Amino acid sequence: MKLRSCLLVGVLELLGLYWAAGAFAQVQSALPGLGDGARRELIDVNQAPWRILARVQTELGGRCTGFAVAPTVVMTAAHCLWLPATHHYIQPKDIHVLMGYARGGYRQHAQVTRFVIPAGYDPKNEAGTASNDRATLLMDHPVAIAADLLPAVEAKDGMSAMLVGYPQDRSEVPFGDVECTVNGVTVSGLVHHDCEATRGVSGAPLLVQTADGSWGIGAVAVEANLGPGGLAAPLVR
Repeated sequence: MKLRSCLLVGVLELLGLYWAAGAFAQVQSALPGLGDGARRELIDVNQAPWRILARVQTELGGRCTGFAVAPTVVMTAAHCLWLPATHHYIQPKDIHVLMGYARGGYRQHAQVTRFVIPAGYDPKNEAGTASNDRATLLMDHPVAIAADLLPAVEAKDGMSAMLVGYPQDRSEVPFGDVECTVNGVTVSGLVHHDCEATRGVSGAPLLVQTADGSWGIGAVAVEANLGPGGLAAPLVR
């Protein structure tokens, strides 16, 4: 009887593991922008070109991704700062930027003194104004050095791309797709890509490879597709 009990417990534990794995797979597959998520990997934010990466979080619990474009300037998606409940943007003092964030640690912490959003972006019409879904955050002190910064470049159809951020299912680590492609640019400049990324990666830099093999920032991730890929707001028009 004791042996049978041990066998039964073992079977139940095994079934539990299978159930947990299946449940996780279902949650992951339900997230927009991922597909099977097989291309995503853990990224070292202390190595180039990812030293520009930041987690942008608010005192109300909101979390997105951001990236430095100057020593005291960070960019993210404008929709990350909009509060639907109040129909206003969050106050700058309530926004925190954590450079090189991973598992609770970070190289630099700064608060936002003010931010600028393009006049063409309307948070009540995200789909129609997505090409302007950018926010420029001004920090209270420097968070990056010039040597780590990347140039803004024009994203073009067919370019190799990389997209890394803090996705909902891996929010404590920088995680992303470094083997993807730009697969279209609209008249308004909105960039289509097939990178596997989901909620939480909004505001991340879509890196694109230029003809000389170097990498630059082509756009800001703003939306995930129902399947793999998503949209990004251009930095260069």
